[in-house]
Amino acid sequence: MDAITIILIAMGLAADAFAVSITNGINTPNTQKHKIALLTAGFFGGFQMLMPAIGWLIGHSFQNIIVAVDHWIAFGLLVCIGIKMLHDSTKKEQKQKTAKLKLYTLLILAVATSVDALMVGLSLAFLQANIIGPIIVIGVVTFGLSFVGVYFGCNLSRIFGNRIKIAGGVVLILIGLRILLEHLLA
Repeated sequence: MDAITIILIAMGLAADAFAVSITNGINTPNTQKHKIALLTAGFFGGFQMLMPAIGWLIGHSFQNIIVAVDHWIAFGLLVCIGIKMLHDSTKKEQKQKTAKLKLYTLLILAVATSVDALMVGLSLAFLQANIIGPIIVIGVVTFGLSFVGVYFGCNLSRIFGNRIKIAGGVVLILIGLRILLEHLLA
């Protein structure tokens, strides 16, 4: 597999993580943006590396089982978190400024945005491709885009306030719906 293909795959896989990172930034107080950017990028980049490795190890023996439910899992997790963001957007601005991103929420988001990476790992196993290079590129690209996404979200929040939090919740729900529809209509 050539380097350009691997980079394009990495960017495609990182797109959802980037969008979710923006929503994390939207919900992050300006004083914590450095910490949250590193945590978000670390979780998302790490899981984007881990999931293809797991998929590659599993190979095609369990492909039918995973493909049957992966979209439902990602959909459910993203919609629940999106609804929570919508609910949180109705709270007073002062309470939200002190809200912290919880590690379990970050873990759920990392898993939800990396389910497709598991399928990429399975595909790489079917192609009998080396997994080391692709997972490193996928992890680095996702880390970088997620890190930038948090900063971008912080700036949007500062400019637009609560209105952007509503948009962030809607984006998560739409990503979940897109994942579900892609698999149901395929």
